[in-house]
Amino acid sequence: MAIGHEKTHDASCDMGRVAVNVYVSSQEGDRLTRKADLYFDQADASLPTLAVEEETRYQEIVGFGASFNEAGMICLNALDAAAQDRVLEALFDPVRGAGFTAMKSPIAACDFASGGPWYSYDETPGDTTLSDFTIERDLQANGLLTFVKKAERFGSFLVQSTMDFPPDWMMYGLESGEKQVKPEYYDALARYYVKYVQAYRAHGVTIDYLSPFNEPEDGWYTDVTYEAIRDMIKGYIGPRFEAAGLPTRIQVSDTADRPEGRNRFPVVLDDPEARRYIDSAPVHGYDWSEYAALTALHDRYPDVPIWMTEVCYALEDENVIVPPGGPSRMPVYEFTDGAYWGNMIVEDMKHWVSAWIYWNLILDQDGGPWLISEAHGDPDNNRQHPVVIVDRNTGEVTYTGLYYYLAHFGRFVRPGAYRIEAAGSASGANFVAFQNVDGSIVLNVVNSGGPTSVQVGWRGKGLRACVPGHSIETLKWMPM
Repeated sequence: MAIGHEKTHDASCDMGRVAVNVYVSSQEGDRLTRKADLYFDQADASLPTLAVEEETRYQEIVGFGASFNEAGMICLNALDAAAQDRVLEALFDPVRGAGFTAMKSPIAACDFASGGPWYSYDETPGDTTLSDFTIERDLQANGLLTFVKKAERFGSFLVQSTMDFPPDWMMYGLESGEKQVKPEYYDALARYYVKYVQAYRAHGVTIDYLSPFNEPEDGWYTDVTYEAIRDMIKGYIGPRFEAAGLPTRIQVSDTADRPEGRNRFPVVLDDPEARRYIDSAPVHGYDWSEYAALTALHDRYPDVPIWMTEVCYALEDENVIVPPGGPSRMPVYEFTDGAYWGNMIVEDMKHWVSAWIYWNLILDQDGGPWLISEAHGDPDNNRQHPVVIVDRNTGEVTYTGLYYYLAHFGRFVRPGAYRIEAAGSASGANFVAFQNVDGSIVLNVVNSGGPTSVQVGWRGKGLRACVPGHSIETLKWMPM
């Protein structure tokens, strides 16, 4: 199924002028819709100008996407085969869909490992040889590896993995303050990660990035400190991956929010022995707006790419995870909600983020199904908002506002692109520009207000673009 449609244009009469392709998703009803091409001409000083200049480059872009979970596979399996294919094409096809290229797949259980009870890959206490290690559950009909392989038929993407908890027997306990890995199991845990990557490779799936712990030191998952993470990476995880010859790149660990990354990562990154194994620094977005922390992190470690690897809305029994003024029910069907996420993506990009990954890719009409495991920080009634909603009762599929805003980045900004200079202002407009590997320039404009006209300035020329109210507009052109 094509999301959006194409209009053909005979450019023969416009020889010598640079054609700008225009795509719009809006409250008015456009959905990745191709509009008539525009052309650069004489600049108009009377219009607010968004000036694009590709000679100034910032961070390299890794990709955009969301997260695989058993919950999403359960929802897909509620559809017939043809409907499943349409959903996956809409998510991963780079021409007809969102073209997602950066995905997360958790290591064993998380709060949306909904195909069964809590699990790890080795449930045998004291099994330091990992002789009972198995990814069998991930190979089942609702399994993570099954989900990844099904998606790979429709596009190409990297996979980042992180872990809420190691096997319980590796820790002192599951009570607050006890959720630390015993040092005598550091090497077993390092080999656990290696076996996970090798097991997935044996089934044709590459784990490109490994982040050892998800939101550690925050109380709801492990209490593992960044000092311990530093010691594990430099003394065990890094050397074990090196000895096994694995190309998987190691990340610091996923923080719960942006300021945590700025404040906690130095414990690891300032240690030369640990730093030599670190590729990138993943943060989550649950501060909602502390973007300056990302720039501070980049300024301190300009050679360490920053990733946004999780953010979502959630309404749990005892925890409401939404920004101020956010929605009061899950999931969110209204297209207008997409503007919130579009603005977040723009701001993260402008503050040095290289990869942007949302949390759940697919959930059902109730924002689930979810896993309940209180001991592992997974509550009941954990209603969350996904990229795509599948009604498991009716089979109806809803592409959320988040889907469309994220698709304007995933489809048009491809891996290896660079963020480039885009300066100026226009009422209600937030914008960011990129140059792809093929040379094409992409300007994404998120308009959170009423209809407006802006001038795009480039190489001394300008074009007038009409941006609908409550929309995202992509302008893409190939320099001559």
